[in-house]
This record gives sequence, structure tokens and C-alpha cells, in this order.
Amino acid sequence: MRLVLRADASVTIGTGHVMRCLTLARALRDLGHDCAFVCRDLPGHLGARIGAEGFALTLLPAPAPGFQPAADDPAHAIWAGVQWALDAAQTLAAAGQADWLVVDHYAFDARWQDAARPPLARLMVIDDLADRHHAADLLLDQNLGRRSADYDALMPAGAERLIGPRHALLRPEFAALRATTLATRVAAGHPLRRVLVSMGGVDQPNATGAALAALAALPGLEAVVVMGAAAPALEAVRAQAAALPFPVDLHVDVPDMAALMAGADLAIGAAGGTAWERCALGLPTLLAVLADNQTAAAAALAASGAALDLGRADAPALPMPLRAGRGAAPRHPASHVRSRRRGDRRQRRGTGGSSDHATAAPAPGDDGRGRSDLALAPRRAGKPVPFWPHAAPGRSPELVRNRAGRPGPPPSCCR
Repeated sequence: MRLVLRADASVTIGTGHVMRCLTLARALRDLGHDCAFVCRDLPGHLGARIGAEGFALTLLPAPAPGFQPAADDPAHAIWAGVQWALDAAQTLAAAGQADWLVVDHYAFDARWQDAARPPLARLMVIDDLADRHHAADLLLDQNLGRRSADYDALMPAGAERLIGPRHALLRPEFAALRATTLATRVAAGHPLRRVLVSMGGVDQPNATGAALAALAALPGLEAVVVMGAAAPALEAVRAQAAALPFPVDLHVDVPDMAALMAGADLAIGAAGGTAWERCALGLPTLLAVLADNQTAAAAALAASGAALDLGRADAPALPMPLRAGRGAAPRHPASHVRSRRRGDRRQRRGTGGSSDHATAAPAPGDDGRGRSDLALAPRRAGKPVPFWPHAAPGRSPELVRNRAGRPGPPPSCCR
């Protein structure tokens, strides 16, 4: 079977759409199928990465400056760089004979899908927004809190839908490291000192630099920073890291993100596709929202206790719910707690159960009916969680209940 995948990466779009399509393509190739990519030549495209993975690539011509979408185009139509009809014609020509066309692109709706579909081919759409009509035979939306009903008015009757994080596109190395990583996290007395900062492959607002600046006041830690080669702030972060009072290990275009996550005790990261990777390895996370399309995912993860939502990364200063405070070194906040039903809310809220440090580490899963199986952020009922036992003699940063002064009640994972 031959599949053609249409996705773009750029300094505006980011890298996540192409990266998760690569995950899908690798899995399909392992099953004996032939996969090829069609991408547009945009600043920051991942053509070299796709080629290095061994996939054929057709790079569509770079767009001419001055493109403006039509009034009835999707909200993200500007991402395409050209009119949808032109892109569809170019994609159809590049695809040739194919059994499936897979599209992961917010700029395209059912009109593009009908025009770009090769004769006799089936169409798969990967989406996160549920904000436009689709002409798909199969749709994947891996987001927590998404319901199949959200697509009732947007899909053809009879089209298949894969909804929720149980269908998340995760690379096999996360499954391979899962058991040993979870066992390490639940070990009593495990020190909490290594912070992984990963804001996606582009990080336009330089949330990476904001996170490092916020961490600079907390001694005794180590930071691992992951960025993409196309990130505009890469050199600025490199200089910033060299001046920090703690060691910073900067990685660019890493092939081994699973190993870096497995070795981290806390992540500060974007609310994109890597959220599911962190959940799979039970990594407590402080989430930053880098784009409007991440807002709903961040809110759902925070409401489920899977992370703490720091809000918009382009705010004047990234709020950091860590502070220096007194307290004895706690157990590592990774007691293995599984939440399967809505009836288990007392466990998630810290109002029942025997563990006052709860980090559920199973792989995420939500079928749209309220069942979840997620990584919970550290908590202790009624108190801040001592989050850093080795910051300085007699003092440790703590996870602050009030989310660093942000308005509104604290999320359930902190109550």
C-alpha cells in the first residue's frame, strides 16, 4: 500500500505536524507500506529531516510574498502560503498513484481534500481544532477532552473517527522506556534536580529563554534544553545558558527525546504533541501555551491533573510556580496512581487515598467519555509540594498553590 502524507513545518507553523506524521510514516513502513511526503518550501521546513529518515519528499515551490486568504477560508489558511486550489492541484500532481492521502494541516478544509485526493484513494485527516469541514474517510484527533460529537456536523456520515489520547502518535521508544522510567519515578527518595525545557522545534516567543530566566533564581539544579535548528532564538538561548549559575545541556534537533525525558525529574514545555510523550513517561510538567491552538489542550491537561498550566508564553514574564522555601527533602513526587473513572476524582484532588504525592504515570488515554489514564502533577493536600530538596542548605523550591499569583482557584492537582 502506498501512502502520501501532506504536512508543513515552518517558523510560523512549528514542527509538530511533520514530526507526528513522521511517527505515523515510520510505523506504516515497519508494516511494509510505502510512504512519501509532500511539503511546501517554507522557512524552517523539515525536508532534510524527512530525507534523513529515508522517505521520499516532494517539496512544493516556495510561496510568493503577499498571499492573503479569502474570507471563507479556514482560520489558519495563511499557513499554506498559497491559495488552497493551487496547493491541492500541486499536491495531487505530486502524489501520483496512492492508496491513501494523509493530511495534517490546519489551512485546508473539505474543498482542498476533495480536490487533492488522488483517484480511488482514501483520505485521512489529522486535526486538533474541530473548526472546519472535512471530506475524510478517517479522522484522528488525539487531544484530551475532545469528543467524537465535536465532529458530528463536520464529517461525512460513516467516516471513522479516532478520538482522544489513546490514539496519540507516540514513537516506540517511549513504550520501550516506559516501565523502567515509571519504576524510577516511584522510587522513594529519588532526588528531584534535573529540569527538561522543551518548547517545540521553533519557539517563536522564546519561551525557552523565559523559562531559563525564571529558573535562574533557583540554585542546585541542572537544566536540559531542547530546541530546533530553525528556532529564531537558538543563539540567544545558547548565550543565556552559558551565563546561568547552573549547568545547562543544550540539544538541537535531538533524535533521542525519550531518553532525555526519562532522565528528567520535571519538564517545562509547550502544550503540543510532546505533552503525550511526557504523560507516557510520567514526567511532571509545567505547561506553556505558545499558540492559540494549544489553549484547549493545556486547559484539559491541567483540569485532569496531568500538568500545571503557566498560561501564555508571550506574556511579559513566564510565571513559574517554584519558589525557595524551607522544608525537609520529600519523597520523589511520583507515587503510582491510576485514575480510570470520574468517580476517582477524590484521588486526583488529594482528598482521599493513601498517597499525598501523586504522579500517575500510565500512558494517556481518553476516549471522549471521561475515562483518563494520565500523568498527574505533584501535589500534597492543602499545602505547597516541596519540589526541590537540594536547592540550598535548609531551603528548597516549592510548587506554589496559587500558581504564582495567577487569578482563579488552583488546579485540582494542587489542592
